[in-house]
Amino acid sequence: MPNANDTDQVIAKLKRENAELYGLALTTGVILTQLLQTICKRELNPQGSAGIIMKNARDAIEAFTTQHITDPTTKARALEAVQQYEDQIRSVLRD
Repeated sequence: MPNANDTDQVIAKLKRENAELYGLALTTGVILTQLLQTICKRELNPQGSAGIIMKNARDAIEAFTTQHITDPTTKARALEAVQQYEDQIRSVLRD
């Protein structure tokens, strides 16, 4: 039977690793958003460019999850994230 102290240490380690991964994901998202905003702002139709990028992202997620066995939660969260990025990117683009 596992020792309660060992279990506490494992949980603390997992919490720390989760926090580190969250920090990495947050940084990646912020940098990605900034890059995409910069790219789209340079286009003649920035809103249209953002739409194309996000459609391609959604299509890629659909294709990847169809070809690989993936937890449906992963797919749903990925598609939700695309929408979050799209909202953030479009918020700074001219119409």
